[in-house]
Amino acid sequence: MQKLFYLLFFTHALFGNCLLYGADVVFPHFKEPPHEYQKRIPTDRFSKLKVDIETGKVHLDQTDPKAYLLSLLRTLGISPFTQTLVFSTTSLQLSRISPENPRAIYFNEDIYVGWVPGGKIEVIGMDPQWGAITYMFEIPRPKSPPSLIQRSTRCMNCHASSDIGGAPGLLISSVVPGPGGGSLDAFRQENSGHEVPFSERFGGWHVTGKHGITKHWGNITGTLSPAGLKTIPNKPGQRFQLARYPVRTSDILAHLLFEHQVGFVNRVVSAAYRARAVLAGAVPSIGDSDAHTFLDEEANSLVRYLLFADEAKFPAAGVEGYPLLLKDFSKNNRQNKMGFSLKDLDLSTRLFRFRCSYMIYSDSFAGLPQELKMRVFHQLDQALSIETASPHFAYLPLAEKRTIRSILRETLSGLPKDW
Repeated sequence: MQKLFYLLFFTHALFGNCLLYGADVVFPHFKEPPHEYQKRIPTDRFSKLKVDIETGKVHLDQTDPKAYLLSLLRTLGISPFTQTLVFSTTSLQLSRISPENPRAIYFNEDIYVGWVPGGKIEVIGMDPQWGAITYMFEIPRPKSPPSLIQRSTRCMNCHASSDIGGAPGLLISSVVPGPGGGSLDAFRQENSGHEVPFSERFGGWHVTGKHGITKHWGNITGTLSPAGLKTIPNKPGQRFQLARYPVRTSDILAHLLFEHQVGFVNRVVSAAYRARAVLAGAVPSIGDSDAHTFLDEEANSLVRYLLFADEAKFPAAGVEGYPLLLKDFSKNNRQNKMGFSLKDLDLSTRLFRFRCSYMIYSDSFAGLPQELKMRVFHQLDQALSIETASPHFAYLPLAEKRTIRSILRETLSGLPKDW
């Protein structure tokens, strides 16, 4: 039991070096059995579409880079208003990124796109079982053949690092960039998700829109001297033309949604890899009897994140989302008979009106090992119980629990029959 105690109260699993989870609990590398990541045929949504793009069956506008990007986003069902601009040099295209030439990020629940003006397109598709599948390709010139879209295995040096749990996932960081975009200081390198305090977010990113967040690291660069770090304002569009990008925003709501999704994806994908290894008997120090407790604790962690148990405190004045982003975000909501959905926003005291993540509909969640997913459903059922209310979820009023349960019952496939 002592070994299990150390195993269950972890912060991050270090998959990259065969991962120690306590003194003697070793997990296999994501490229090794039972995972064998590089041998798997990707089934993420972008991988399924890429052949049609390469052959021209799906037509993308090659008039200019911005037109190409916009047509790609339309094809992928990604709103351009999810755009967030990052000017720190945190990408394989770091030589092209600077405060004069920020990188743009766009996303929906299952696909993430990056673009640097003058650079390549980056795409991450989330495979239901294997996590992030990374691609990078040139934007074709007018009247030239479509580009070949190649896997970028170098991305895994960071996208499967120990900082994010060791399984193929997503990255988000907060740094103070120097005048050229290089990092002078970094924050919360191993933390992502809605739990991260606003005072540690947005470093190296532009933030636009109305919000009451008075302390954050966005929209600044810095210099170092013997006197310490000096910060310098770097307003959006001050050192570059916003018109170069599809939209003129790096909206606060886009940042909050992206942060939540990164935290969700990394937790779910890492849990899936750990559970798969344990269920395959690839972790000798976790026997059959310990495996049940292990999976229960993994499920508990995921349920807490799903239900926003540790959401960072919102500013007193709340935040406002850009109207066109609000409109696009709600397009694919799944409503119950009363017209409520998990995408209904609050934005005054918290992110969502009904605190259960819409990412429960994502491909990443769908691909969880069944033994783990059923435990998540069971614990979610207990957390939302009216009769036997869990003290760990006492922050959820009874009416909110009832509504969340109603939405899930009417919109989510795969729930147990007695849920």
